[in-house]
Amino acid sequence: MRSKITFACNDCKQRNYNSTKEKKNHPDRMEIKKYCRFCNKHTSHRETK
Repeated sequence: MRSKITFACNDCKQRNYNSTKEKKNHPDRMEIKKYCRFCNKHTSHRETK
């Protein structure tokens, strides 16, 4: 079963993106580079609870 996750910007801590993931295949927290509209640049976003 896929669970919903939220990504937050590491710089400004705003929660910008939602996604789903399979917890059995990816038990750790994901980190991806995405565009943050609050920082106006590409930053790394980390999975939050």
